Amino acid sequence: MRRGLIYLMLVLSGCAATRNRLDLLSDDSPTVATKSPEREYVESTVVAGEEVDATIQLTALEEKPTPASEVNSEPAEDPQRDEDNLTPPEPMPMPASFPMGASLPLDAVISSVYQSYPMLEAALYSRNVASGERLSAAGAWDTKLKAASENGPTGFYQTYRQSVGVIQPLFGGGEVFAGYRIGRGDFEPWYKERETNKSGEFKVGANLPLVQNRSIDERRAAIWRANYGRQLVEPDIHAQLIGFVQEASYAYWDWVAAGERYRIAERVLKLAEDRTDRIRDQVEQGFLDPPEQTDNLRLVSERKAKLAESEQKLNKAAIKLSLYYRDTQGQPVVPAIDDAPEFPKPQLVDDEELAVDAQIALSQRPEIALLNLYQQQLDVDYAQARNQLLPALDAVLTASQDTGTPTSKKNDKGEFELDASLFFEVPIQRRKALGKLRSIEGKVSQLNAKRRLTENKIVADVQTAYASLTAFYEQALQAQAAVAYAEDLAERERLNQRLGASDMLKVTLREQYAAESALKAVDALLLYFQAQADYRAALAQDRLP
Repeated sequence: MRRGLIYLMLVLSGCAATRNRLDLLSDDSPTVATKSPEREYVESTVVAGEEVDATIQLTALEEKPTPASEVNSEPAEDPQRDEDNLTPPEPMPMPASFPMGASLPLDAVISSVYQSYPMLEAALYSRNVASGERLSAAGAWDTKLKAASENGPTGFYQTYRQSVGVIQPLFGGGEVFAGYRIGRGDFEPWYKERETNKSGEFKVGANLPLVQNRSIDERRAAIWRANYGRQLVEPDIHAQLIGFVQEASYAYWDWVAAGERYRIAERVLKLAEDRTDRIRDQVEQGFLDPPEQTDNLRLVSERKAKLAESEQKLNKAAIKLSLYYRDTQGQPVVPAIDDAPEFPKPQLVDDEELAVDAQIALSQRPEIALLNLYQQQLDVDYAQARNQLLPALDAVLTASQDTGTPTSKKNDKGEFELDASLFFEVPIQRRKALGKLRSIEGKVSQLNAKRRLTENKIVADVQTAYASLTAFYEQALQAQAAVAYAEDLAERERLNQRLGASDMLKVTLREQYAAESALKAVDALLLYFQAQADYRAALAQDRLP
């Protein structure tokens, strides 16, 4: 009779608990991929019905690949000057830190990667490596100082010869030289040209190629290859940056998911703890059997252990995230538990943008830029091989003048002398040059085949990432609906238990199902946002300014 009165009082008082659903999705709705100027251009092109060229020119060079027929033109920069900055430039500035007490956004982590990630800094120093190699190649045009002292103080012919001179290679091929020499003593009759007038001889001259090595030679080919090699590091840095941002995004979403799991563990523990006093009072008043209280205490202990495990995993994920999230001094920052945000609301990519995004990926992916630069290096090699097919015909001009007291009565060395010579050489079979041409043509064919496959893979990457986004988007929506249903059932069971129409076993099972549904929703959202990071990487949206 007493229990019936209590039941009636509970009904009349309208004692119904507020439903405490595990809403994992907030109202924030960031877009998966923001429209860049490249996307707007490609969209306008596709809408206009124009054909979009999938053969992408290298953006780092800001010029088209040089055909073999045009490689022989001189580059604009002087190889004897090196104005390279031997320290990596400042990356993109990191935005201001997020407000204290606010959730840590993904943009702050990505900005930290741009600003302070050590592996990106190491990648930037590859510019110094390439700059050093380019400077080394430019050393072929260093001015050379030569000097000699050749003396024969004993013997029948006692001679003393001293000389000094400079040689300056020319970027257009050949070299110019100037020098001074003095020869004294008693010279052999067959070496009379070594003797000079008393004040010595001044000489200037030039060695100029007329056919082979006129437009390109080994020195110019080396500096051009080094220039392209210096530019090759930019796509490599770009590729590494894309990978670093993708890794940082994965670490960030793992941390967000760990925070969601921690909050789920907190909520289910609170549900059990909130029942403790009420069940104890009911047991003391005889309305419930003591095992009901024992069962709830067991449940509290288990959920406390689960909360401790969730906290450990959250701290572990935060420590991993700190490898990418750093302060302005580059030191890792471990986010606090309260900094972990909820998952944003997922957004589905419009399928009409898929073709546009594929074209954007082809224009921005560093693999295409690498292939373009390799093509330009092969153009240089091809031009150099064609140069070796030509005969070597060099003109040498020298002018000399002895000064001082004549060494002989005839004064045969006192007149101004001018010499002009031609030197010709050519291999009859020319197999070396022909073999190089054949080898380079094979490499070009290989590169073209790789380019086609690379373009296909890039498009496939975009399509795969899009397919994952759409699938995980639907999975996240269904998981969210399952959470709502499971939590509704759990709340009904808790109400029934308060009214005496249920027991702890049923309540525990309903709450367990609700928690499992919430955890599955977290896993679905984690997969979605990881796919979003893959989509960003497929489009190569990250690049240094």
